[in-house]
Amino acid sequence: MAGTTRALAIPGALPAAPPRARLSVLRRHRRAIGDVATVALVLVVLFPFLWLLQMSIRPNDDIFGYDLAFTPTLEHYGVLWRGTFAGSFVNSVVISLSSTALALLFGTPAAYALSRGGFRNRRGIALWILATRMAPPIAFTIPFFLAYRWIGLQDTQIGLIIVYLTFNLALVIWMMQGFFEGVPRALEEAAWIDGCGVWQTFLRVSLPLSAPGLAATAVLCFILSWNDFFFALVLTRTNASTAPVAIVNFIQYTGWEWGRIAAAATLVMLPVVVFSMLVRNYLVKGLTAGGTKE
Repeated sequence: MAGTTRALAIPGALPAAPPRARLSVLRRHRRAIGDVATVALVLVVLFPFLWLLQMSIRPNDDIFGYDLAFTPTLEHYGVLWRGTFAGSFVNSVVISLSSTALALLFGTPAAYALSRGGFRNRRGIALWILATRMAPPIAFTIPFFLAYRWIGLQDTQIGLIIVYLTFNLALVIWMMQGFFEGVPRALEEAAWIDGCGVWQTFLRVSLPLSAPGLAATAVLCFILSWNDFFFALVLTRTNASTAPVAIVNFIQYTGWEWGRIAAAATLVMLPVVVFSMLVRNYLVKGLTAGGTKE
């Protein structure tokens, strides 16, 4: 009939797939491409760590080899623990955990006071506290060095803990203030009506609700203390030397001990990974929840 058109059937041609089937195929292909891209990105990110790990278990005569078919050895790790690196590693663990715990102990109540206090210019005070973290570390080196030499805190764990506490405290106050401001005041007012005081409300209501932020702040403080090299190099000698400083001792005039450097670097990365995994349930929430306000 006139005015009507028909699709001509071509002999031997396959019937066209329905639109829904084509859409399903495209989604499967898109998902497969996304999975491949994710795996590739993970491998690229992990490549330096994996390469360092395989260097730490290679024999010295094949330390820069590209052949993956080699006989692994733990010789480099054994040399580390028989030497002075073990003591430096323990110093790093004690100093980092202590400074992080003290920063959270003193900084969290201060952040709560800034977020709930009725005094004026709270934002200005918080910005002034954060400004202490913006100064370059070298600006504080000589005052700390002279003061520690005078009072006898040079080359001690307590000395480094105080230094890291000074910088981590500002970070804790700034971050936790944002998390406390995200806690609805109605919940605290309900606790007050039930007879709770300020400290009871803080411990039973506000602090548990801010646990993700507390975990994220703890991880950041631990990483900053653990990875510090400058202050540990200047303010310590042998007794309180940390792991990052101990790694430098493997760089000598006669040559670089690459196997020990790789093994030490692998061990230095492990505590950060383990600590992050322990609080991973709160870490993602904490890194994304501080910017939202009720």
